[in-house]
Amino acid sequence: MRLIKTQDAVGQVLCHDITQIIRGVSKGPVFRKGHIIRPEDIPVLLSVGKDNIYVWENDETMLHENEAAEILRDMCISEGMSASEPKEGKIELTAERDGLFLVDRERLRAVNSLGRMMIATRPGGVAVRAGEKLCGTRIIPLVIEKEAMARAKAVAGSEPLLSLKPIKPKKYGVVTTGNEVYHGRIQDTFTPVIVDKLAVFGCEMIGHEVSDDDNTRITGCINRLLDAGCELVLCTGGMSVDPDDKTPLAIKNTGAGIVSYGAPVLPGAMFLLSYMPDGRPVCGLPGCVMYAKRTIFDIVLPFLLADEPVTADMLASLGNGGLCLNCKVCHFPNCGFGRWQ
Repeated sequence: MRLIKTQDAVGQVLCHDITQIIRGVSKGPVFRKGHIIRPEDIPVLLSVGKDNIYVWENDETMLHENEAAEILRDMCISEGMSASEPKEGKIELTAERDGLFLVDRERLRAVNSLGRMMIATRPGGVAVRAGEKLCGTRIIPLVIEKEAMARAKAVAGSEPLLSLKPIKPKKYGVVTTGNEVYHGRIQDTFTPVIVDKLAVFGCEMIGHEVSDDDNTRITGCINRLLDAGCELVLCTGGMSVDPDDKTPLAIKNTGAGIVSYGAPVLPGAMFLLSYMPDGRPVCGLPGCVMYAKRTIFDIVLPFLLADEPVTADMLASLGNGGLCLNCKVCHFPNCGFGRWQ
């Protein structure tokens, strides 16, 4: 840094905060460290007694923290996000719409491993609402080498580190299975739970079938819902290993490709996920979805509505964080449950 006359400081970068004291009113920084001095700032600096100030030496090989923060922003931002103005080397990204928030963890880790710069995100793999904060970026020093930022861009690659997939309200159908419901011995209390959960995302149930524990009849119910235009079919009941539970077989017999029968999540271990050849999901929901606050279904549902493929590897990864603690006050998704990303 060097000392120069204040009148000659336009375009220079302050090395330290400049404090203004107004008796009985305020005391605080009128300009922050890193501020780029403008012509209109000169009278203010003189009014607080700064005839001379310390500024950073110009160096064509270096970037100011705010300029470098814009590079981090560009590595992260994608459609559906907005960015704050850079301030003290920091920029925040916010969701402009509801969506499924995803993070490329490996590339994010690679950028953060370079040092002197950071990108902190909320957990990926969750549904977010418009206006919610997604991430913050920060350059640690006041200035940083252009070469360091070029290296960060190379590590990050050409695709954004973050994405916000639109969640699309879907028309869905429910197949309620079980002799006890089919023969009217008990009331179906499962379907209302499904309706409430999907209503949050604006989805509409356009078909509801009830079947006994006959796998051929269950398969027929699923196919009728698909033929009726359902974009998602959910089967409730018949997912355990009891001899009468035939739902997994019935789903397989539709021609759907089974991604996984079972997931390392509690509640929700007996969850089945499959896709029809045209990409429409058909799921078998375990009984816990009916009574537990949050289950595997709450984790997977935003992916299904965003048309983001759910893979067997993703489901296997849910084991770390797959145990719901059943807190008295549920804060999902702002908790550790299902944080596979």
